[in-house]
Amino acid sequence: MIHQPYAQLIDIKRWADRGLCEAVSGNLDQLSAEENFLMLRIFDHIHTVDRIFQHHLLGLPHSFQAARSEVMPEFQALVNGMREVDDWYAAYVGGLAASDFEQPIDFVFTSGKPARMRRSEIILHVCLHGTYHRGNAGAVLQLKGLTPSPDAITDFLEAAA
Repeated sequence: MIHQPYAQLIDIKRWADRGLCEAVSGNLDQLSAEENFLMLRIFDHIHTVDRIFQHHLLGLPHSFQAARSEVMPEFQALVNGMREVDDWYAAYVGGLAASDFEQPIDFVFTSGKPARMRRSEIILHVCLHGTYHRGNAGAVLQLKGLTPSPDAITDFLEAAA
């Protein structure tokens, strides 16, 4: 049952990403231009890293030179892209055999440094990376007196009960 914890982590990531998208989209008009740009940067960084590691898992090259887009996408395009890649990760993890999680993948970081990670480590990285930056976005909302979306595993379990 090695599949179960990774599938649950991806489900939590997908739920938390969607919650953040809703919380931010409902409050964009209350953020300054600088805060809006910062929020776009956070969303873009999360999404770009998700896409880079998606390519690594698929063994495909990507065109990213950094862990952010060269040209900032529109907010709704990022929301749509995050939804799409989160759904892809859920389907991908659901389709892996137990032995696939330990398979090493060789790739090159955007810095040019070669790397090797197991599929399970990549999935864990994507989940933890998103959690960190959703916290950044939540802090921006809180500084404005706005309520961020729930993001904790316990919140996910409570909502699912």
